[in-house]
Amino acid sequence: MRLVFAGTPDAAVPSLRRLADSDHEIAAVVTRSDAPLGRKRVLTPSPVAQAAAELGLEVIKADRLDAATTEAIGALQPDLGVIVAYGGLVREPLLSLPAHGWINLHFSLLPRWRGAAPVQRALIAGDAETGAAVFQLVPELDAGDVFDELRIPVPDGATSADLLADLAARGAELVAEVVDGIGAGTACATPQQGEPTLAPKLTLDDGRIRWDEPRDAVLARIRGVTPEPGAHTTLSDARLKVLAVGAATGGEALRPGEIRLVGRAVHAGTGTEPIVLERVQPAGKGAMAAADWWRGLRVDGSVVAR
Repeated sequence: MRLVFAGTPDAAVPSLRRLADSDHEIAAVVTRSDAPLGRKRVLTPSPVAQAAAELGLEVIKADRLDAATTEAIGALQPDLGVIVAYGGLVREPLLSLPAHGWINLHFSLLPRWRGAAPVQRALIAGDAETGAAVFQLVPELDAGDVFDELRIPVPDGATSADLLADLAARGAELVAEVVDGIGAGTACATPQQGEPTLAPKLTLDDGRIRWDEPRDAVLARIRGVTPEPGAHTTLSDARLKVLAVGAATGGEALRPGEIRLVGRAVHAGTGTEPIVLERVQPAGKGAMAAADWWRGLRVDGSVVAR
C-alpha cells in the first residue's frame, strides 16, 4: 500500500523506521514545523523529520492538517494514513481521504486514557498495567475501533520517558502488523469496551508535589511528570525541581514536606512513609545529587517544602 505517515516526537520514530523497512511505500511523512530548541532557540527539525530525511522520504511540514496540507496529501493518493503522536487532529475531509482511512498508535489500553498524555496519566494514577493500541481514527477523540493492542506491567521505578520509549519500540511492530493486515484484507477492528477515562495534556501544576499524599502516590506523580513538565516543590519561596527519587528505608518519621539528611541520604516526608531525594535542581543552577544540594544549604536539622 501507499502510506502517509504523520508523527513528530521521538516516540513516533520507531514506527516510521519499521514501516520504511516494510513492503509498503511511504509516499510522504507529515510532521510539525521546526521548533526553537536550547538556550539559543535554534530552529530544529522534529525527530520524525530528521529520521525521514535519513530515510530519503518526502517531508511535509505542517502545524495543522489544514486545507493546504489536505491537498498535498490528496495528491499522493494514499491507501492508508498512519499517525503516531503527530500533535494535531485529523478532521474531514482528510480523515476519509485515504482509501482505508487513518489508523493511530496510542500509548494506552483504550478506552482508558484517551487524550494527549496517556503514559503520564497512567503513571500518576498508579496503574499496574498499561500498553498500546492501534485503532481506526474517527472524529471523536481516540474512540475508534481497535485492531490490536499489547499489554505490559508498569515497570517499578519507571518514569514517563522510560515507559514511553518502551511502548514506542514495542508499538512499532504492532503498527506494522496491523498495516500488513489491512493491506491483506484480514485486519478486523472491534469496538472499545469499558468506561473511558481522559488524559489531558499535563500542566505545570500537575508537576507540583503534594507532600500530604501517601508515599506511593508521591512517587507515582514524580515519575509520571518526569521529564515533562517536571516535578517541583517550593522551598523558601524558591522552586526546587525534583529529578529522581526512591523509597526510603529506615530513618525516622517525617512530617509531609519535611526534608532532612538521614545518614548519607536526603529524606522527604509524605503523608505516610518518607521518600529519598536522589537528584534535584535548585532555581538558577544545574542538576546535582541531592546530598550535594543539601550540603550547600548548610542547614542544621530540617527544612520544610510546600
